[in-house]
Amino acid sequence: VLNFTSPTNKFLCPPTNSFGIEFTSFCIRDYHSKEEIFRIDEDNPHPIGMEVDFDPNGGMYAEDCFRKIKYTFSEKVLSLPLVQTSLKFKSVKALSNFRMIEKYYFGSRLLRSFDFDFGFCIPGGINEWESTYEVPELERGLIDKIVNCPHSVTSDTFYFVGDELVLHNKASYKYV
Repeated sequence: VLNFTSPTNKFLCPPTNSFGIEFTSFCIRDYHSKEEIFRIDEDNPHPIGMEVDFDPNGGMYAEDCFRKIKYTFSEKVLSLPLVQTSLKFKSVKALSNFRMIEKYYFGSRLLRSFDFDFGFCIPGGINEWESTYEVPELERGLIDKIVNCPHSVTSDTFYFVGDELVLHNKASYKYV
């Protein structure tokens, strides 16, 4: 997946994972102002600006609906130089070399790619991971195109335990 330069057209693994990984909280903040951009947790399970991509017909891939999220963010998120994220999760089994690779695209163009190594994660308890990272700068003309084409920015997020792909989520983004 590190070599992918365009979004996947399907999920690369089944929707369930044998490790029992469950995400319990996720937050994105502007590093400098500490302004909260997005939060989902037990107290806020349906945040404004997030939609689950339900299949109204309950089709063959209805179980994938929770792996396809649609987000709405402020346009200013596209210009932030530093972002701070926090993630809480639990798992039934120990996670050795737990890793997340996240790729963002505009159409078929790779915009940003991130590779995070969580290391070893204990089973049965809550694992918490926080990170501050630089966001590659986008040209003003590209930002304008992104704003004018809602949900044309997409992402693939891949989770690995060791070398095994155990979760794959997809998202699309609208900036207003």
